Amino acid sequence: MNQSGTSLGIEFGSTRIKAVLTGEDGTPLASGSHEWENQYKNGIWTYSLDSIWNGLQDCYKNLAENFKYTYGEELTTTGSIGFSAMMHGYMAFDKNGELLVPFRTWRNTITGQAAKILTEEFNYNIPERWSISHLYQAILNKEEHVKDVAFLTTLAGYIHWKMTGEKVIGVGDASGMFPIDSKTKNYNASMKEKFNTLTASCGYPWKLDEILPEVLCAGEQAGFLTEEGAKLLDPSGTLKANIPVCPPEGDAGTGMAATNSVAVRTGNVSAGTSVFAMIVLEKELSDVHQEIDMVTTPSGDPVAMVHCNNCTSDLNAWVGLFREFVESFGMKVDMDKLFSVLYNKALEGDADCGGLLAYNYFSGESITGFEEGRPLFVRSVEGNFNLANFMRVHLFTALGALKNGLDILLKEEKVKVDKIYGHGGLFKTPVVGQRIMAAAMDTPVSVMETAGEGGAWGIALLASYMQNKADGESLSDYLDNKIFGSGDGVTEQPVPGDAEGFDEFMKRYNKGLPIERAAVETLK
Repeated sequence: MNQSGTSLGIEFGSTRIKAVLTGEDGTPLASGSHEWENQYKNGIWTYSLDSIWNGLQDCYKNLAENFKYTYGEELTTTGSIGFSAMMHGYMAFDKNGELLVPFRTWRNTITGQAAKILTEEFNYNIPERWSISHLYQAILNKEEHVKDVAFLTTLAGYIHWKMTGEKVIGVGDASGMFPIDSKTKNYNASMKEKFNTLTASCGYPWKLDEILPEVLCAGEQAGFLTEEGAKLLDPSGTLKANIPVCPPEGDAGTGMAATNSVAVRTGNVSAGTSVFAMIVLEKELSDVHQEIDMVTTPSGDPVAMVHCNNCTSDLNAWVGLFREFVESFGMKVDMDKLFSVLYNKALEGDADCGGLLAYNYFSGESITGFEEGRPLFVRSVEGNFNLANFMRVHLFTALGALKNGLDILLKEEKVKVDKIYGHGGLFKTPVVGQRIMAAAMDTPVSVMETAGEGGAWGIALLASYMQNKADGESLSDYLDNKIFGSGDGVTEQPVPGDAEGFDEFMKRYNKGLPIERAAVETLK
């Protein structure tokens, strides 16, 4: 095999590290993975450095073994490599490259004060999980380590630094650290100055420019795998150094690449335990919305993101209850079939779910103002209570908070979107998840066969783009021409009446939020 024609992508997800090796056309050739979990230590959600490196090495070892088993040869090189990871968080290092405090992941909600102040100062929504919120909260807390910060980066930026020696970051991942100016494809200059002014009295020996990683766009070269990096990745010494490495990216950017939704007026929805939607904008939004995160594509184009903590957990719990019911009769049930039957039943329901109401809040939901959640089903005696509407209301409410954010984009900001690509567990049952999503957005929703390949495949595609693009070829054109071709997968159009039904449900959903509030306050 021509190993120099391959691309390797490795992504650090919240519960799994995954590696995918692809051919030049994007076809997956081998894969490997490693399961891991964050730890809650001293009030902080974190991963230890040992778990990061042990996980990476085990993941790569699994991929190399899979490659050797499949092709009968050792994997000694690749044409390009890319690293990606969950975005945001806080990894701060001193001048000697030592981690100053344990890695603070995106999951920590300890930066509310900082996020609020920065949002007001910048007139730009700064979420709690962003790196700049973590930095400013540490400043507000007068944490001793802040004066010694020499480099601040994300998990992907950290891995890339250790692999290549380069303190750089992909623009998409950078947009979850600090606001990006899509015209310059770099950190917003005026906001940097505002931050420096805000912190000037603290007397720190650094300014923001001096500690943030350099921003690079998709297609730019971001260094080469060093001898030290090769040994960190593959302690066996089989993998050779000097492989070109693309800019490290966040999981939002790799999700866009993996679903071919990097072009203007396209978007994607990832719907599983949590749910987020991203739409590539033609222009910046006209107003600041705390429900909307502004990030970028791997090429630096502005993206509006709606992120919700809750999606399918309550839905899955109800399906589990139906399984228990069936098994109580001594029958065995195939879970894929059970999901399919129950999901499809929802398509028989009334457009507005027959007056039923549910909330899927296993945890808090910032879009609707909840710090805690309680799963809840409620109905009036006039409601049309049957199985079809029961399943339909739980599918609708899985996207309820998301739709509030999307309505801001589509109805208030008049954002135009031509097609949405869906991926994640909600779309596993054919047609149904797409139909519900199409109803929520009144937009066609497509699911590709490759949607399950995930972010590791997405960063492999970005590595391949860096190495194989034609002169002047955009990322969007490269994905269209070289990877996805003309295939849009399976597309479901909005069904007449469904969008209106979802809007009716949302009136009930938003009016009923005090019921959810009462549940939080009384069910301790």
